[in-house]
Amino acid sequence: MAKTSKGIFFCRECGYESSNGWLGQCPACKAWNTFVEAPAEPASSKSGKGSVGSAAAAGYGNEFGGEAKLLMHAESTGRERFVTGIKELDRVLGGGLVKGSIVLVSGDPGIGKSTLMLMLSGTLGKKLKVLYVSGEESDEQIKMRADRLSVSAENLYVLAETNMGRIYEQMRAIEPDILVVDSIQTMCDENVQGTAGSVSQVREVTAALMKISKSKGITTLVVGHVTKDGSIAGPRILEHMVDTVLYFEGERQMFYRIMRCVKNRFGSTNEIGVFEMTGTGLKEVPNPSGAFLEGRPEHVPGSAVACVLEGTRPMLVEVQALISGTNPGNARRMSTGVDYNRLSMLLAVLEKRLGLNIVNCDAYVNVIGGIKIDEPAADLAIISAIISSVTNVPLPSDCVFFGEIGLTGEVRAVTHADRRLGEILRLGFKKCYMPLANKQAVAAIEKSELAKEFPAEIRYIGNIRELKK
Repeated sequence: MAKTSKGIFFCRECGYESSNGWLGQCPACKAWNTFVEAPAEPASSKSGKGSVGSAAAAGYGNEFGGEAKLLMHAESTGRERFVTGIKELDRVLGGGLVKGSIVLVSGDPGIGKSTLMLMLSGTLGKKLKVLYVSGEESDEQIKMRADRLSVSAENLYVLAETNMGRIYEQMRAIEPDILVVDSIQTMCDENVQGTAGSVSQVREVTAALMKISKSKGITTLVVGHVTKDGSIAGPRILEHMVDTVLYFEGERQMFYRIMRCVKNRFGSTNEIGVFEMTGTGLKEVPNPSGAFLEGRPEHVPGSAVACVLEGTRPMLVEVQALISGTNPGNARRMSTGVDYNRLSMLLAVLEKRLGLNIVNCDAYVNVIGGIKIDEPAADLAIISAIISSVTNVPLPSDCVFFGEIGLTGEVRAVTHADRRLGEILRLGFKKCYMPLANKQAVAAIEKSELAKEFPAEIRYIGNIRELKK
């Protein structure tokens, strides 16, 4: 009996291949239950060409690579950027799109990825040739959405296609400056084994697009779906191959969307962009602090304003806490927008250092606006809101808190305290609680013209026990 060829197993997290059958744990990334089976590639594709070979056959990608050259003789395109016209997106990208780069945009379904890509295509299509490829919508559906978003450009081409061979033909005919692929999981190359969205297809199609982008100088934006746990669907190698990875965050029921950069070969990864989802598309939010604090209740226990730093941008957000009694042993801890483990630690510090009896109380903490806080500078605002809820004493509505809390109850210094204080003063808040260790860092702000125009009381805190005073 002839032996049947074994299938190849891939790790969908890192792309590790195994021909020895299914493995419970990936030897490369140590993830469990991540192996999926894909049939072995046919003999015609074992030459190593794959989709990259079909791209070259279409007349693309032949110039990429070649002989080694001295670094001093290599051409630099680091300054060749396309300003998108969307200021929040340009901020995240570090000044605009770099020519010949490939950008991966990911996010939950319905978060606004396709809306942003179509709006971006319309803006860039006024000056550059843009090819918008959709594997999820027809031409008519794209046109309907474009009319709703008021998107119109002379040089914007749309193509409803999933076959990469025909996409390469259209690219050769149009010769676009910008390519948008929505989404990478729907694209399929006939020379690669597997269905659309499989590990092999996603990997090879992305490799072909990367080769085309580098050799032809085409800036490529790729939309990627995410899994239930929030990671990008497909092999983890997808994130390593592209130049920039953007995450589009936010709750579908909320109006605000946060664009966060987690990888950028041509700029900083600390910036975020804030958008508002409206009936006519995404709208930029140039003043996030004012937007997040809009409608904030006054003279209500459990509400505090925190000053957090996202990249170089200080933002003021409202943190709400609710502490209510429950049956002993059944206390619940829930957080939205705040790390759950961080909340548990802060509750333990309050109980141990301040003697608050909250072990038999339900604790709920929520950050208004759908934003997620991941820096410890919000600790002081969180515990202030918790203390306010426990004591049923409202905090002053014109007061802002920032500072990191240690396990002994000390308030530790945070970075860029001067920027935070400057934002607080500009928005007209009259009182600020901040770490004592940052006193010298904000001395210049206290003596500036800004402080004279918007005077405020600054109270320096060294330990959380001082909050009771």
